[in-house]
Amino acid sequence: MGTALTPASLVLVAVMTEPRDLEIARLFGWYRIPLRTAPKVIAVDYLAFYQTKAFKEQRWRIQYIAQVRGHELTTRGELLRDESNHPRTQEEYYKVQIGQIEELPITILAHKWRRITFLYTTGEYLLNAETVNDLVVHSEERQILWKALRERLVQSQSYNTDEVEDAVLDDEILSHLLGIKELGEQL
Repeated sequence: MGTALTPASLVLVAVMTEPRDLEIARLFGWYRIPLRTAPKVIAVDYLAFYQTKAFKEQRWRIQYIAQVRGHELTTRGELLRDESNHPRTQEEYYKVQIGQIEELPITILAHKWRRITFLYTTGEYLLNAETVNDLVVHSEERQILWKALRERLVQSQSYNTDEVEDAVLDDEILSHLLGIKELGEQL
């Protein structure tokens, strides 16, 4: 893998709903996230792409990552000009600029997790994972991950951080903010 992914890299697992979206990412170097469903922090180091059932034989897995180069807010209509009649054409979307899409050395399979939205993890977890469940940051490390994400939130000019306090959060709140469930819930 030619990326500079390190154990401390911040990674956002993002859903790739259609093979067409993967081709857009490959050819044009961007990925879209609807503002209304976007995770709290977009300013991460890498996106890891979770492939849904639309990928047929390649479904329910994370097989590709891409380095994040920046992001901007635009409309769906500006991103997908060939879909001018789409009902959400005027809705705001993040356009996340990415580098070259690279294949992970080991494909990360979903097994029990099939429906995923967004999930924060680190390069260390990504490099050592065999299943999506392995990407879940352990409770003692969640505080560190949240602080790193909060620092990104503060550094990014496009975010208002007035409502984000520098406080210790309990595990339930951290799980919700980081997009994960407790392991004991039998995912």
